[in-house]
Amino acid sequence: MAEAADFPGLTPSPARRWFRRAGVLLAGAPLLAGLLQLPASEPAYAAASDQVVVSVDSLTPSAPTDGDTLTVSGTVLNKGKQAVTAAHVDLRVGQRLTTRSGIDDVAARTDYESGADGTAVGGNYVEKFPKIAPGVAQSFTISVPVDKLDLGQDGVYQIGLSLSGETAAVPYERVLGIQRTFLPWQPEEADTRTRTTFLWPLISTVHMTAETGPGELQTPVFLNEDLAAEISPGGRLEQMVSLGKDLDITWVIDPDLLASVDAMTGSYGIHNADDTNTPGTGQAVAKHWLAELQDAVVGKEVVALPFADPDLASIAHKGKNVTGILNHLKSATDVAASTVATILHTTPSTDFAWPASGAVDPSIIKIATSAGADKVIVRSDSLKETGDLPYTPSAARPVGGGTTAVVADMRLSTAFQGDMTNAGSSTLSVQKFLAQSLTATLQTKKQRTVVVAPQRMPSASQAQTMAEAITDLQNSNWSQPQDLTAAADTKPDPGANTKVPSASLYPSALKHQQLPESAFTDIAATQETLDKFKIILTDKTRVETPFGRAINREMSTSWRGSSAAKGFRGGVSSYLGNLTRQVKLIYKSETKLSGGSATIPVTVQNNLVQPVDNLVLRVTSGNPTRLKIGDDDYQEQSVAVSGGHSQSVKFATSSNANGPITVTAQLYTKDGQKYGKAVYFEVRVTEFTAMAMLVIGGGFLLLVLAGLRMYTQRKRAAARRAEEPGNEQEDEATEENADPGNHDGPECRPQGESDPASRADAPEQPSDPTPDTAPDSAGPSGTGERVDR
Repeated sequence: MAEAADFPGLTPSPARRWFRRAGVLLAGAPLLAGLLQLPASEPAYAAASDQVVVSVDSLTPSAPTDGDTLTVSGTVLNKGKQAVTAAHVDLRVGQRLTTRSGIDDVAARTDYESGADGTAVGGNYVEKFPKIAPGVAQSFTISVPVDKLDLGQDGVYQIGLSLSGETAAVPYERVLGIQRTFLPWQPEEADTRTRTTFLWPLISTVHMTAETGPGELQTPVFLNEDLAAEISPGGRLEQMVSLGKDLDITWVIDPDLLASVDAMTGSYGIHNADDTNTPGTGQAVAKHWLAELQDAVVGKEVVALPFADPDLASIAHKGKNVTGILNHLKSATDVAASTVATILHTTPSTDFAWPASGAVDPSIIKIATSAGADKVIVRSDSLKETGDLPYTPSAARPVGGGTTAVVADMRLSTAFQGDMTNAGSSTLSVQKFLAQSLTATLQTKKQRTVVVAPQRMPSASQAQTMAEAITDLQNSNWSQPQDLTAAADTKPDPGANTKVPSASLYPSALKHQQLPESAFTDIAATQETLDKFKIILTDKTRVETPFGRAINREMSTSWRGSSAAKGFRGGVSSYLGNLTRQVKLIYKSETKLSGGSATIPVTVQNNLVQPVDNLVLRVTSGNPTRLKIGDDDYQEQSVAVSGGHSQSVKFATSSNANGPITVTAQLYTKDGQKYGKAVYFEVRVTEFTAMAMLVIGGGFLLLVLAGLRMYTQRKRAAARRAEEPGNEQEDEATEENADPGNHDGPECRPQGESDPASRADAPEQPSDPTPDTAPDSAGPSGTGERVDR
């Protein structure tokens, strides 16, 4: 921040330091004399200045006016090895501080400086302790009418609480410890009040997973019960709401926090390490917290950040070139307003973007405004003043392209960091905050706007300290509250810096906290899987909403510096993969074909609760010349399966050879993308093929025809013999031989006597068949030739 120089030609701090060092040297002579001789009227300073720790636990009123009594309370702790005797606590009023950097210098100083630390008020305004033993703490309270402090003109005064005393080793009075703080003095209303905007952030870490329970209700599943603890009485977020409802502030809300608490009002589960879920128990506190918040924001300005508070700097530096990332940022912005309006019943502003720590460069500004915001909350240590303005300029700065940078004051915005559970730390923070605010106001009579953007997730104690400071500021004579939108619309100072710093000036500490590029490639891979999965679903909203919001959470600013970010992304991807695998092909073992043609059944299983369609099942033969699927090497059929069911799809096949053939079954989406893993199985033809059956059938037919031909030929031969002469005598002879009274038959012949007709020399009978060849013919007959005798 630019400030008024203390002396012409010198910047404030070097001038002041030069004269202070000179004063220290001049004051060193009496101090040395006191150390070597007897104590001077002003106590000497102990070489071990931290022998006694002085803590200022309360200071009221924080900004006194005429007629007030200043009361300061605290403790002194002897952390030395010797008792402190003749001890007393003094209230010291130091110099008036006219610059903001001067306040910083005093706050950073630890050593007691005689003169610079002022003189003790003395008199009755001292707390005395006869003895403080080692390791013992003593409380003190000093109340002084303000008119005894000799405060002069308006401004900020350094005050100190010092403990002086003696020890056995050094038996004279000296200052053994001191604590400095600041006293704003503005008894009358300032000529111009500074318009102060204080952002009150309701932001948390990621709590919800992408997982939902089965059934119509889709019960949400949380990582743990941390959110229930935060919104319970005394929790961080409970304190933010209960304190914020009485303050003039601008609420800055992450819609994901509202959605998460709203989900807790019904049934929800808690994810366990063994991948089981147990019922959540925070329904009552969730309902109460939301009701309190709804009342608290009535009549107040509410700014909605994009859903899950995406890390704009990480996107700008690591993710903008990854496919689909900017679309996710846009979707996070689109759902912000509707989420807040639905839950809080108020219309929020979505015109503001807030990069981490308010640090920007050109790429961050571009990303921040790409989703629709035209105002970016920046911090003054990023957009630094480089000109000669003798005052802190107003917050609004046009930075080009229709974008307004709303510059939050760095000193005021960082006033409440650190451990505020200690009363001393809290009190010092409040007093320093008020001192910086008054000093900025007194820089010029020109009215200006100041924005305070504290850390995103204040602890409960930090929130309490912030609330105390805001209350004191709003009761002061130099400040008045203002909404953020009004601050952004204020006419900018013409001399204020509007040049966005280059990327090389982005703080290295913030760079190390960014999400890596691999995080955004993981997000893109998850989205690709989700897009493919949605094609087959009949109710896409069951996955679009939970996974769309989970992907937004993967880009959250809350992951900065956290090793858990990668695990969360892996959990989302794993759960999505598990869902997609619920629609799959059932493994098949070897299939045997009964004959040359048959059907092969392939089963598609759907273990989801909703039906699936838009699937195509393709079965492909590994050897189309031996086995065809349908009329080709593959065949496709559309598939639709009801939720929780399986369906068998049959494919016609034809084979012309025995043996095993590999067949591949693969699901595809309607647009031709592979879905799930392929199933490979063997088809073995174990019976005759069609060709073999034809050959066997043809051979059998030939045998039948040959038999018919032989039968026909014999019938014809028998018919011809019946028609030849002499057949009747043969018949009669046969009848005679058959007569039982005829003893010439073969049965009555003596044993060994042959039939005369059967002898070789027996005369030929007319009924004898004609031989095919003559007895004395030596050569064969011609082909097909019949020879008669």
